Parts: sequence; structure tokens; C-alpha cells
Amino acid sequence: MESTGFRDRFPQLFAGLTLLSAALIVSSSLWAAAIRDIKRVDDALIIIGSAKKPIKADYIVWKIALSSQQPTSQAAYQELKARISRVQSYLKEAKVPESEILLESLETVAVPEINTITGRETGKTLAYKLSQKIEVRSNQVERYAKLSQQITELINEGIPLNSEPPAYLYNDLSKLRIEMIAEATKDAKARAESIAKTTGNRVSGVRSAETSVFQITARNSTDVSNGGSYDTSSIDKDITAVVSVKFGIE
Repeated sequence: MESTGFRDRFPQLFAGLTLLSAALIVSSSLWAAAIRDIKRVDDALIIIGSAKKPIKADYIVWKIALSSQQPTSQAAYQELKARISRVQSYLKEAKVPESEILLESLETVAVPEINTITGRETGKTLAYKLSQKIEVRSNQVERYAKLSQQITELINEGIPLNSEPPAYLYNDLSKLRIEMIAEATKDAKARAESIAKTTGNRVSGVRSAETSVFQITARNSTDVSNGGSYDTSSIDKDITAVVSVKFGIE
């Protein structure tokens, strides 16, 4: 009875208190939801990190192409055999071990006779062309790089050869890739900590990480590819690794 009398005597005051209580309840609910959203959304930072290192090729693959074309396959073979023998002698004189020299498979192509008037094949064989490559594989990169240029001296002896540009490789790439990923991740963490510091936060740990393709380019080159690159034309190279790391922040 007493509480009912108070409400009857002061109806406006009672209504105001009721509205204030409801407002406080709604406000508390909204604030709690806002805190939950902040924890759910603003607790991570995605950073791109990179690392670059100069490397030097430690392996060379060099090919020498030879061919012969004669009316018969026997004549072409004998001529090609003599040319191969001369190149092998040249390499032996240059102190190239036999274990580093490999003869690739012999290729034979029949050259068809062409009618000079119609431009069509006559069905006869005009000649036979035989081709073979000599491959040199070694870790003596600098020495064989020079030799690949000097061997063209044999052209003056009537040996029509083609010294192909050597491929310069790096043997221990698997180990190097792991090291480069670690360095790129360190770079990403340093950047994340710098950004977090300016906002008054702290990096708590790695949530996830994705590695991008590796770029192995000629020294100081800006050539890159979305699918990754591996330059084999130069001895001095750069390897670049890129990672995308998601860090938790507090």
C-alpha cells in the first residue's frame, strides 16, 4: 500500500526513474557489444616482409652444338664424328676432365628435295642432317665461362660449332630458401612492432604466414615475375623472398 501511494503521489518522478533505468540497461548492452567487436575485429595486423641477398652461381651447364649435312647418312655421320673428336681434343687440352663431359643423343633429320617450280616436296631425300650436343657440367664456373667464349677459335679450323650461352646455377637453393623466409619474417615482425608501437599496442604473436614466389635475378636487376623468376644468364645474382604475416596485437 505504501509503495502504491508513493507512485500515485509522484507519478512523473516514477516514470522518469523507470525511463532512466531502461536507458542504463540499453547503454550497458551496447557498450558490452562494442567491446566484443573491438576484440574480435581489431586484434590482428597483416604485414608484408621481404629479404634480399646477393649470391654467386656455383655450377655451370654449357652446351656445344655440332652438326653435319651430307647426301648420305653415313657421310654425315663420319663428318660429324670427326668434328666431335676435334672438340673433345680441344676440351682435353683445356684440362676439362672426361667426367664433366657428356654426349647427348644423336639426332638425324632427312632433308626432303623441293621442286623449285611448285615449291612442293618431290618425295625424294636430298640430304641427311645429323646433330649432336656436347654438354659440360662443372663447379668451375669462372674458368668454363671464359672457355665457352674461347672455343669459337675452332671455327677458324673449319669446325662449324655453336657455343650456347652457359646456364649459371646455384646448388644449395633449398637451404637458402629456408634462411630467406626466416629473414623476411623477421623484417615483417620489425615492421609490425613499429606500427603497433605508434598505436599504443603490442604484437602478441604470429597467427598465420604465407610465402610468395622467390625472385632470383641478375645482380641489381628489377625484372620480376608473378610466377617467380630464376635467372641463369648471369653468375652474380640476387635472391629475394617475400612473406605475408598475420600478427596478433594487444
